[in-house]
Amino acid sequence: MFYSGGGYGWRMLHRGEEQKEFKLTRSLLRRVAAYARPYRYRIAIMLVTLLIGSGLGLIPPLLYRDLIDNALPHRDYVRLDLLAVGMIAIPVVNGLVGVLRNYLSSAIGEGIICDLRRSLYEHMQRMSLRFFTATKTGELMSRLNNDVVGAQQAVTSTITNILSNAISLVATLAIMVALEWRLTLLAVIILPLFIFPARGVANVLREIAREQLDRNAQMNALMNETLNVSGALLVKLFGRAPLETARFAQRATAVRDVGIRQSLVGRWFFFSLSLVGAVGTALVFWVGGEFVLSGQFTIGTIVAFASYLGQLYGPITALTNARVDFATSMVSFERVFEVLDLPVEIADLPDAIALTNVEGRVAFDDVSFSYNPDATPDRPIASLTPVERRHKRIEEQPLSAGDRDELTAKPAPIIARHQARPLAIEHVSFEIQPGQLAALVGPSGAGKTTITYLLPRLYDPTKGRILIDGHDIRSVTLQSLSEQIGMVTQETYLFHDTIRENLLYARPGASFEDIVAACQAANIHDFISELPHGYETIVGERGYRLSGGEKQRVAIARVILKNPKILVLDEATSHLDSHSEALIQAALVRVMKGRTSLVIAHRLSTILAADVILVLDRGRLVEHGTHTELLAHDGLYASLYHTQFNSPAARNGLRAGANGLVEEENGATEGSKEASEELLPS
Repeated sequence: MFYSGGGYGWRMLHRGEEQKEFKLTRSLLRRVAAYARPYRYRIAIMLVTLLIGSGLGLIPPLLYRDLIDNALPHRDYVRLDLLAVGMIAIPVVNGLVGVLRNYLSSAIGEGIICDLRRSLYEHMQRMSLRFFTATKTGELMSRLNNDVVGAQQAVTSTITNILSNAISLVATLAIMVALEWRLTLLAVIILPLFIFPARGVANVLREIAREQLDRNAQMNALMNETLNVSGALLVKLFGRAPLETARFAQRATAVRDVGIRQSLVGRWFFFSLSLVGAVGTALVFWVGGEFVLSGQFTIGTIVAFASYLGQLYGPITALTNARVDFATSMVSFERVFEVLDLPVEIADLPDAIALTNVEGRVAFDDVSFSYNPDATPDRPIASLTPVERRHKRIEEQPLSAGDRDELTAKPAPIIARHQARPLAIEHVSFEIQPGQLAALVGPSGAGKTTITYLLPRLYDPTKGRILIDGHDIRSVTLQSLSEQIGMVTQETYLFHDTIRENLLYARPGASFEDIVAACQAANIHDFISELPHGYETIVGERGYRLSGGEKQRVAIARVILKNPKILVLDEATSHLDSHSEALIQAALVRVMKGRTSLVIAHRLSTILAADVILVLDRGRLVEHGTHTELLAHDGLYASLYHTQFNSPAARNGLRAGANGLVEEENGATEGSKEASEELLPS
């Protein structure tokens, strides 16, 4: 089926990409400060250590001055000893203070990383399924890793350096003015030469930083798609390893090139700043030397002044580059906030109630839905996508004479030539009573899976209501809704963990006896018991160490352990052998007993056992009723039954499944054949 609007999440995720000019706003600073607020006491202590460190750093030049001007000329051994002790003690104390400062910085930085990641992960968990189907997993991993680390550096490295250098600059200027105001003025005159280059470089480096993060995200996305089990299997089956290697090399090269460009721009910038600093130092030594020669200055003073000059230009260079560093590091915060600002499509209402004491009555009331949030049933042709326009023309083209004759001769509807449409389902209404089994049937792409996604509220209807026991599911809490619905999908997903942990995912507090009982009901306990490590066996990535039938039975056991009142499942077992299918069929009989079940039916036995059959075509509920009623109606269901469900292959599959089931439970080989014949319609 074709659905437009698949880029919803990605468009939202990149809605800020067109912004080119960095603007430091109060709202951005407030959001950054909010993540630093829980660590305000540690930040305060760190600021004290910055003050102590800056103060200690100003003392050594004064010791050099006193050594040259007093201790050496007057041969003062006591003063010389004290100065030597001071020159050792100050670095020791400063180093210990630095250790404390680094500890605090690391604790604050790692704490902010943890908080940001938790906020991002929590927000992503609240996003609807639409977001994940439209966004590459590797891109999300990049936001959780690279961008969060960059944001942490903005707080612990950039801001800390700004404060440290600002304190050092002010203190150094104060002492230099006290030593010689004229030389201080000369040293400060060249400050504009530091400032002007930074203005242009800041924006350039910021855009390079954003591009670097984007390139890294693209590379991570490719790795995530091709290095998981499913991706690696697809690559090997189609022999596309050279192609994927070339694609990865292309993206890795792009990451390399932008990194080189960033390094060169930064290097040229620092080269220009160091050149300016060298000019300033030369001027001060030249003029200061004149003062010494004329007797206005002592040698110790100019040595101390020269030392302070390095402490002046170093912070000035750092502060000049602070705008560059701050702008580039804020890119990470921008990208993190882009995700945090994505609207949550499906969330609890403020007055949502918990869904308890569920009987299991399910009703769809005039429900329409589109995977494209902008789609409407009657959009003008100009707003349709090219594929939608092409299908619309096919639908509206006049019928041929042969088609008209066939429709006149036989009133039974013809299955649509395609299932492409703007709306996945349209004006669907039905009701399932508590404990009933409802079978969803229809052509591929008719909207069956969409209905199963809407019931547990993986998506919200575009129009209409879905009711459970008379409660609109949008008026109940998502947690309570999830607790009442169990779902077994066609593609069973297991975590790379033990069988036991995968089962406990349904009910973390379940006892081992509960786990065994669930597995026995799902016909998987005996198999697990024969494994070398039993329930502690690692199932592998996505459960690939288990066969398809084994994974499905584990999934059924997981749902049994959850014990929901409403069951939703896609019983696709056509790719399984008859023995596995029989075991799963027996397990499903147990799990559906006493529960309201909504099943995408692929097996004739399920359709025959259904209390109500819902027939879908092109997103519409075209027929509903029992098997006998629908056959008598001679409509779409009858066509599907005669061409799909009652074909020789389907009958043979049903016979084989019944054989396996009887052999499993009764051990009667001959009796299984008779039982299978009874299941087949006459």
